[in-house]
Amino acid sequence: MSTVPQRSAITGVVFSGSKLPESQTSTAIGSEPTSAKGSPTPSIRYDAEKGERIYEEDLGGYLVPALEKGRKNALLKPPSPWIKFRVWYNPYRMLYTTAFTLNMIGIVIAACGKFPYAEKHGAAMALGNITASVACRNEFFIRYFLYWPLVHAFQKWSPLPIRIFLTGLLQHLGGVHSGCATSGIAWFIYTVVRTFQHRGVNHTPPAVLAWGVLGVVVTVVTMFAAAPWIRAHHHNFFERHHRFAGWLSVVFVWIFVCLADSLRPDGTFTTEGRHPVKTQEFWYALSITILIAIPWTTIRKVPVEITTPSPRVAIIKFQKGVQQGLLGRISRTATMEYHGFGIISEGIESNTHYIIAGVQGDWTRGLVSDPPTHLWTREMKFAGLPYLAHFFRRVIAICTGSGIGAVLSTCVQLDNWFLIWIGSDMEKTFGPVLFDMIHRNIPKERYVLYDTKKEGRRPDTMKMLKDVYVAFKAEVVLITSNPAGNAELMAGCKENDMHAFGPLWDS
Repeated sequence: MSTVPQRSAITGVVFSGSKLPESQTSTAIGSEPTSAKGSPTPSIRYDAEKGERIYEEDLGGYLVPALEKGRKNALLKPPSPWIKFRVWYNPYRMLYTTAFTLNMIGIVIAACGKFPYAEKHGAAMALGNITASVACRNEFFIRYFLYWPLVHAFQKWSPLPIRIFLTGLLQHLGGVHSGCATSGIAWFIYTVVRTFQHRGVNHTPPAVLAWGVLGVVVTVVTMFAAAPWIRAHHHNFFERHHRFAGWLSVVFVWIFVCLADSLRPDGTFTTEGRHPVKTQEFWYALSITILIAIPWTTIRKVPVEITTPSPRVAIIKFQKGVQQGLLGRISRTATMEYHGFGIISEGIESNTHYIIAGVQGDWTRGLVSDPPTHLWTREMKFAGLPYLAHFFRRVIAICTGSGIGAVLSTCVQLDNWFLIWIGSDMEKTFGPVLFDMIHRNIPKERYVLYDTKKEGRRPDTMKMLKDVYVAFKAEVVLITSNPAGNAELMAGCKENDMHAFGPLWDS
């Protein structure tokens, strides 16, 4: 059994009569049921004055329920089709569907001659969508124009449904990114087709047509390179083509915009430089260029210390402390193959921060087999889901393996988060640094560490989550696990009416 924190100074953890954990509802008041391993669990008594059932022990004495040996799934039965659909059709897909559908309706209306603005400014429609797409992936814009103001405006005081909605919206902005990018390309294709159709009436020179076609081809390559399947199975292809084809498409778009906006009705070009500056297309193209350039102005080559406690993990140590909730991108070169990771730090006043790189491919495997002394990183860190911690009064972070990297900073720096970390042979795999940080900074009643190899079985994660969710009075669960573990926990949380957010692999 994992060593769970001892009893704290809190006199008891309260469960309301209607919110008892499922495992306790059939237990007689005052009895002492046993855990999966036969150890006594905290007993329950009834407070007649308050009309509440109360745990005799707080979470410091909580005994982790375990599944029988050989069982891997904590769900007693497969989730219903409705639950599966709710997990699959998350806000990311909702935002994508909304952005793409609205734009397709606009293109159809424009093609029917009922949308004069789009007919005249098709390029502006395309570039406006691409501007929104780039902004939703820009570290500076997301952190300082979305996350920071919304967190400070709505943290804790606003009704929980509003905070849940904002969290889902901000976490799934990738849906806007993908939806607007796809729509922008569709508008660009529509504009080029219209340009060809009207080339005789408008005396359109071949140069404008040629650059329009080149722009469409390169932007389509950029889009397909970012398809989820390609990102998952051919990451290097995605890195090279999405980035460099994206940069090249910006160049082609600039040329197309400047040529099209400098075109006179008679088919000749004006030499008056102020004319393109007065157009919407020019300012959209400029905004896209600035948004893409800002993060790249902050790249630096920094010294690192890499330790490899096991062949499966590299612990990368950097200088300077970092606030909770931020993620960083690192690379061996200045321009190629940047990878995003959660940052672990005890706070901005500390002089170090860490990144855990679990071995998943050639690049991370190289950190273990051939650890570098320096890495390239972007000084501008981007905000992740834990950055929204201040939205909520109490949160449970449940993670498996190297998923600890995304949430440990927040659990260390804030006292309203409860950490559940599950892994196999954890101390041998991850070394002493993380465990030392946990033991020094997190009170024993605020974490559970469960080693599946040491225990010989997996924990009953859903029962544990239900128990801790009620006992800790949590408002939300944050999951950082692998795809299968995330799907299982998300489905279980939805079935038990617990608000939960998990990682995304399709954005």
